[in-house]
Amino acid sequence: MDSPITSFATSISQELQLKINSVQAVINLLDEGNTIPFIARYRKEVTGNLDEVQIKLIQEKNDYLKEIEQRRLVILASIESQGKLSEELKQQIINCTVKTTLEDLYLPFKPKRRTRAMIAREKGLEPLAQFILEQSKICDPSSEAVKFVDAEKGVKDINEALAGARDIVAEKIADHLSVRQMVRQAFNFSGIVVSKVRTEKANEQTKFEQYYDFKEKVKTIPSHRYLAIRRGEREEILDLSIEVDPQLIIPEIEKILSIQKTSLWSSHLKLAIEDSFKRLLAPSIETEIRLNLKQASDEAAVDIFADNLKQLLLSSPLGSKTVIGIDPGIRTGCKCAVVDSTGKYLTTTTIYLSQGDQALIQAKKQLMDLVKKYQPFAIAVGNGTAGRETEEFVKKLLKENSEKNVFVVSVNESGASIYSASDIAREEFPELDLTIRGAISIARRLQDPLAELVKIDPKSIGVGQYQHDVHQPLLQDRLHHVVESCVNFVGVNLNTASASLLSYVSGIGPNLAGKIVKHRDSHGPFFNRKNILDVSGFGLKTYEQSAGFLRILNGSHPLDASAVHPERYDIVEQMAEEISVTVKKLLDEPELTSKIDLNKYQHLVGAYTLNDIIQELKKPGRDPRTTFEAPQFKEGINSIEDLSLGLRLEGIITNVTAFGAFVDIGVHQDGLIHLSELSDRYIKHPSDVVKVGQKILVEVLEVDPKRKRISLTARLDKKPPKAEKIIKKEKPNFNDSPFAHL
Repeated sequence: MDSPITSFATSISQELQLKINSVQAVINLLDEGNTIPFIARYRKEVTGNLDEVQIKLIQEKNDYLKEIEQRRLVILASIESQGKLSEELKQQIINCTVKTTLEDLYLPFKPKRRTRAMIAREKGLEPLAQFILEQSKICDPSSEAVKFVDAEKGVKDINEALAGARDIVAEKIADHLSVRQMVRQAFNFSGIVVSKVRTEKANEQTKFEQYYDFKEKVKTIPSHRYLAIRRGEREEILDLSIEVDPQLIIPEIEKILSIQKTSLWSSHLKLAIEDSFKRLLAPSIETEIRLNLKQASDEAAVDIFADNLKQLLLSSPLGSKTVIGIDPGIRTGCKCAVVDSTGKYLTTTTIYLSQGDQALIQAKKQLMDLVKKYQPFAIAVGNGTAGRETEEFVKKLLKENSEKNVFVVSVNESGASIYSASDIAREEFPELDLTIRGAISIARRLQDPLAELVKIDPKSIGVGQYQHDVHQPLLQDRLHHVVESCVNFVGVNLNTASASLLSYVSGIGPNLAGKIVKHRDSHGPFFNRKNILDVSGFGLKTYEQSAGFLRILNGSHPLDASAVHPERYDIVEQMAEEISVTVKKLLDEPELTSKIDLNKYQHLVGAYTLNDIIQELKKPGRDPRTTFEAPQFKEGINSIEDLSLGLRLEGIITNVTAFGAFVDIGVHQDGLIHLSELSDRYIKHPSDVVKVGQKILVEVLEVDPKRKRISLTARLDKKPPKAEKIIKKEKPNFNDSPFAHL
């Protein structure tokens, strides 16, 4: 008999359609304490070149099967302790690989609270119930039921005896494996999600009005609508139910139980079936379907969030350039912070743009003094309140002073305020006001979005959908995996990275990351990768997992600045020796790789790793992210009132949801491109054509300044409508866009 681990690999291999040897290898590597980024990058020969997505799926499926195995052992022990574990049942439980089926098998033996059937059994009515189930033809119900009438046991007459027996039968039907599976299938394929407004809220205007009288099939309802209804139910505005026509189900149950019309007992069995469905089966399966819908909706919402987060984290970095960050403000002024090319904070000042002419003159002088003294490559302006006005002010000021080499960029500041008030920010800048920390964060986001955004809880970055409604452990796990994947994909400078960034490096974690920074602060920079072993608690296994993702620029070993793992340095050294150059020269002159005879190294390392080494030698330490390109918002369009029908604007995708994409067009309020307006061809999901951070040209379809809603289209080949300002008094049609729930 196969071991559980081997059988897990077989099951996962079949489900994911992957080679069993690759699946088994991944399971073994994970069990040995290897991380997903390390396995995907440095163990390609072992896994057959599986990527991170495939490895993560194997991990999740393996964990699922482990949970089932643990549950199976508990169930077997429970039934065996009752003396009811037949060999046939045992084999059914052992061979079961689906949680719901496993629980269905256990249900008849699962300890229950005191039920009507249990009370009937205590009255001695089990034999009478058996007559109903068997639909006996040798006696009639009345003559048999009279034998069970016993006032002392609480059975006053024949009717009570038969009613109690039907209670027992109803419970048996509800526990019947085939019946439950059929009812579950009926709910899945014919069930209707129904939401109704609660009576006391019927005349109120709420954000859930479109769901006041709503119906949609279980099998087709999209995740965002189901989560919206769930939220409405939680806020006590809506009532939610899953409904199915009993006449579709009851006849099927009768078929499973083989109703015999000639039996005098069949009428009682029919009554028991109807009672079982209404009182036991329907509520139980409805709860299960609701849970399944929630889980599926959570998965869909988390997948969208994870994809958006990945795109945002891998946004193009400006790089090592001096930047002035501005956190716009009206009453409290605009906080300006200068950071050097390494992200080090240099100085700050506050300028006031809306407190009179004198303050404005002073603001111009203060900002130009910073520009002349520090010569920034760019000025990053937060896109929050007064962001567009501040951006326009800075652009005009630079133009007036002929500063053509400094460009101005609007930076998404979602989550910056959360970072500013966080423990991480306080540790970095204990002496600074939180608004100044915000300006520093904005500047650093332009330099390197990944390095700065890892300091913020991913849920606060603003690219999710219903992130507070989904199962939080699922969300946390998936988002952590995304951040970890992005950090290791890009690589981390060991001598400049924050503890937050280091904590996501393969094998390190928050505790060791803090120790690395403390060691660096007290002992100075690391000169080679091996130096990290001097950090307290940093063992050889952690070194193996992390070394390839850590970069040391201008260190004692040139390969320390690359993605080549130290375990392969000897191969690169042999390559350099073969063509009579140093390793440094090989890295400095990538064209030299063409002289290397790769056949000489095939026996030392597999083709996948050899190819990775050569690609890295051609572009050592390369940043895999795209080149930075500044977005350009249309001048003079600063608020929603400036928009007009047919106006075409360049924008940045800020969030992709199941029903469309939100776009920053520079007016403080993101516009929505509904799924139907994203492309002229059919697309299943907005992510098929757009990604967070992507520049896009859009056209204004509708504007509602009062409700702060903007409807956009990316289908620009349509005939442009007549341009005119739109101030809609009636409620506009936003094509099923649940703005209010985001």
